[in-house]
Amino acid sequence: MNFVPSNPITAAGKGWRFIMLLLLLGSQSRFVCGQDASATKTEKPEKADEDAVENPFPNRHPAPELEGGVEWLNTGGPISVKDLRGKIVLVDFWTFCCINCIHVLPDLHALEKKYPNELVVIGVHSAKFDNEKETGNIRKAILRYEIEHPVVNDAEMVIWRKFGVNSWPSLVVLDPEGQYCGYVSGEGNRELLEKVIDRLIAYHKSKGTLDETPVRFDLERSKVQDTPLRFPGKLLVDEAGGRLFISDSNHNRLVVCSLDGQLQHVIGSGMIGRKDGPLNEAQFDHPQGMALVGQKLYVADTENHLIRMVDLEKKQVSTLAGTGEQNRTRTPGGPLMETALNSPWDLTIVEGVLYIAMAGPHQIWAHQLGSNTLGQYAGSGREDIVNGPLERSALAQPSGIVSDGESLYVVDSEGSAVRKISTMAENDLENPKGDVTTLAGTHDLPRGRSLFEFGDVDGTGDDARFQHPLGIALGDSAVFVADSYNHKIKRVDLKTREVTTWIGTGKAGTELNPLQLAEPAGLAIAGGKMYVADTNNHRIVVIDMATKTGREFPIDGLASPRPPTESALAQTAEVVKSNELELQELAAGTKIDFRVDFTFPEGMKLNELLPVSYKLKAEGDQSLVAASELNVKQEATSKGTTASFSIPTVKPAGQATYLLSVTYGYCRDGNGGVCKVGTTHWKIPVRLKENARPKGVNLKVTAK
Repeated sequence: MNFVPSNPITAAGKGWRFIMLLLLLGSQSRFVCGQDASATKTEKPEKADEDAVENPFPNRHPAPELEGGVEWLNTGGPISVKDLRGKIVLVDFWTFCCINCIHVLPDLHALEKKYPNELVVIGVHSAKFDNEKETGNIRKAILRYEIEHPVVNDAEMVIWRKFGVNSWPSLVVLDPEGQYCGYVSGEGNRELLEKVIDRLIAYHKSKGTLDETPVRFDLERSKVQDTPLRFPGKLLVDEAGGRLFISDSNHNRLVVCSLDGQLQHVIGSGMIGRKDGPLNEAQFDHPQGMALVGQKLYVADTENHLIRMVDLEKKQVSTLAGTGEQNRTRTPGGPLMETALNSPWDLTIVEGVLYIAMAGPHQIWAHQLGSNTLGQYAGSGREDIVNGPLERSALAQPSGIVSDGESLYVVDSEGSAVRKISTMAENDLENPKGDVTTLAGTHDLPRGRSLFEFGDVDGTGDDARFQHPLGIALGDSAVFVADSYNHKIKRVDLKTREVTTWIGTGKAGTELNPLQLAEPAGLAIAGGKMYVADTNNHRIVVIDMATKTGREFPIDGLASPRPPTESALAQTAEVVKSNELELQELAAGTKIDFRVDFTFPEGMKLNELLPVSYKLKAEGDQSLVAASELNVKQEATSKGTTASFSIPTVKPAGQATYLLSVTYGYCRDGNGGVCKVGTTHWKIPVRLKENARPKGVNLKVTAK
């Protein structure tokens, strides 16, 4: 695992060339930087001092600017490196199709939580697929993956090239002085990044260049209303039982309804977790694919890296396989509860064998129901589209799987291909034999080029093109594919390999005539009807397969499990800093007036989107202010650099001591991308007198 404190990048028109030296050497590791003489001068050593903390990156250099993106999201405006001075910055280069990028997000969230006032994460979305270049689609991905930091749409790869990035995901560290410290690529680097951040905090605290003032951003989630379904993923139809199963992925639950839309069960509390137990108490983390045997429902609990089992008769949820930790190695398999899994995405059952589309390691796994083991079935673990024997073939993020009893049909989302895989009798699972072929889409191109052959082309076999397909269902002599990033359903003839567009205009939308979809991810067919998880539209669409007419499929009685969340505009963080005032003698009356005058750094103003708020508490007994005015967050009136508010009194005279907290936000031009949040506290003794001057309490705040 390497953190490279230098990178061949181009910044401000100059060519920076550095030697990649840093190796993580356990607990005694040192971060070593090196560079060639032609690059730049070595930074002068800090002033000698026995108590000084050593600069962990002495050969750092100015970071490239974050300019060149199409649009900023999760923030009120563009953000520059200058805006982030005083903060450690982690720049995440990602693309939302990439399973490795998705795996990095929990680590980023953990780092943001651990270093709330020292670290700012900036996402740079540098797209692989054409669909991912659209700002609206990135906005949906931010909501789907619940990202809480600013993201810039780097559609033209401008920022990517400035930083010299060459793979997803890549994470770049900038220090509080806007200097480039280094980068690390791939997933599983949280521990290493914590060590880097800890060293930067220690150094810049000692130097006085770390700004721990909280910051806030205008998150996309504050602009949308919740819906009964939230990014539904996969579907399963039980035609004999008259039931439709829906993975309501972003509500972390499963929904069961009748085929006429009557709600029957909700499985899961809606809270993220991995708790087993009764249906209403169990917890999931963004579940996806399902498979049914009798009254036992098997679930790919994707972000928990588990396979769950729901006993629909006993109304209980249990864990079938996985440890709850992501498997980051190419483990061949083992005992069910001792083998870590990696993003199981979809399931199907053939003759008592549960086949798992394991998106993380780019493989198909298998488990003989009733046995105590599971393991790899197809795919070497290399991400590519390569045909051949099961163990030597290569898949690319398999995300949907079905079977006709003789073969498995799989959509490889990153390779934009439909694969065909042999199935084996149960006694051959320990030593499976068979082949992987490509039914439609490109394959077996040199140097992994198959991963970048995508588009929207109807044709036969190798000539057809998809764009990140996620769902698949079996029909008469054909499979139907949810061609997600083309917003279409395509039909693939199993005999001729001919691919034709079946439904969809190619543009995301909500229209029913002609039918439009938005990144559909799940399909199920029964009774002459196709059920579609229209993921980005947060709905299920049912299509009459004879007429190709579609309608929305509402579920009577279904509601969101989430209580109304506090608007992002009201989210604040406190920095406790008390100021004790001298006794304030005020004229007796019906109210106490407060005025707060703010002084901000140059170019900063009160954030127009974050109202100044205040809270008053009493110290000890008091009888001047009504109890209803205490311990309640209220909004002040603000304009320019001033805020004011009044608190009614219930007695004309008397004395009491109050604790006042005022929370405010400020940013560049009053509504810029980086908005800092401050809370200032005062201890204020107040005396109301009949003959006192009629003045209020004047307060001053100087923000950093």
